[in-house]
Amino acid sequence: MEILVFFGMIASGKSTLAEAFARRRGMLYLNTDRVRKELAGIAATERRPDKHGQGIYSREYTEKTYQTMLDAAVQEVQQGNGVVLDGSYSSRNERARVLECGKSYRAKVCFILCHCSEEETRRRLELRARDPQAVSDGRWDIYLKQKETFEQPDELTPAQLLILDTEGELNELLSTVGGWIEKSSQIPNP
Repeated sequence: MEILVFFGMIASGKSTLAEAFARRRGMLYLNTDRVRKELAGIAATERRPDKHGQGIYSREYTEKTYQTMLDAAVQEVQQGNGVVLDGSYSSRNERARVLECGKSYRAKVCFILCHCSEEETRRRLELRARDPQAVSDGRWDIYLKQKETFEQPDELTPAQLLILDTEGELNELLSTVGGWIEKSSQIPNP
């Protein structure tokens, strides 16, 4: 059983990669944007122009979102299934809670930090702004704020963390992630 966390800043490619990986492996896929809006009782594609740290993006609402995802992950792991979590996981505390969950339920926890260039981030955000089916409310101003507050995952070991540039071709990225997970599964979590 595995808890796979695809994380990073907005428009880093984590959702595209995480959802494709979960589909390929037949794992439950949980996305913070979808869970957050579900908790708020709004459609996944409804735009919420709330500023960073306000409305459904307040610290309290964010904590509720991450806890809901962690609770769902526990249910999957207890049934002997793996799960894919997709969100920024921008704080050490959020990541520590996932690690503790894995330890408590004897599930391997792997973090995949997704990133891309600022030019690609801007391009992706511009495309997303025009997409009526987009779920994320990420914008350039939020990206800039997130850059200031994102806590680098220096607490994670090489067996727990893959840093991945997502500007490559999707199938190649999926193969890279799959190969790394196979290799890291040979090493127990600390």
